[in-house]
Amino acid sequence: MAHPKQKKPRWRHYNFTTAGPVDDYLYSMLPARIPVLAEMEEYAAQHEIPIVGPAVARVLRQLAMIIEAKTVFELGSAIGYSTIWWAQAVGEKGRVIYTDGDAKNAERARRYFDRAGVSNRITLHVGDALEVLSEQKQQFDVIFNDVDKEDYPRVLRLAPPRLRKGGLFITDNVLWSGHVAEKNPKDPRTKAILEFNRALYNSSEFFTTILPIRDGLAVALRS
Repeated sequence: MAHPKQKKPRWRHYNFTTAGPVDDYLYSMLPARIPVLAEMEEYAAQHEIPIVGPAVARVLRQLAMIIEAKTVFELGSAIGYSTIWWAQAVGEKGRVIYTDGDAKNAERARRYFDRAGVSNRITLHVGDALEVLSEQKQQFDVIFNDVDKEDYPRVLRLAPPRLRKGGLFITDNVLWSGHVAEKNPKDPRTKAILEFNRALYNSSEFFTTILPIRDGLAVALRS
């Protein structure tokens, strides 16, 4: 009996970088996630909450492990899906800062962190992520940027002093469903991303590459 075609989860709506069969193959290769992560993926799909999804999350965790990151600042954490992957990467003595403007998201995230066994590695902040970042006195190993797209240029101005040399500034959604390739974009979010991407590549403080996975992941090494 043929099964009806299932709707792809929200994090898989951005598939312009790879053909459908290739995208399906990449996701078919992913190992099963721990139950709490699988539940979060399902919840995000049902409630249209944007999360990075497992393919990008594995890249994030791998990058953090490569540089032996112990401190991560995350701008825009939602229900904490990527936060758990960061927490797994930094280990028991590491620290991840979660930020989100929605108290309900933060409370749900807190419960997920408890179930994943990583609560002791995570500090939660409810409020403006950029304001919280601006108040930080320490330098981090990783700063992950996933806030409202109009704020991307502001994040770029805040990040360098708060990131150690050899640290990573990582930004999601930098290809924006292909809208960055439009000749005369009208959408302010697209314009902000274009401004951000150009400034990031031109910055003498970063060595940058955009990875064309999902919706585009900018990985910038602090020089």
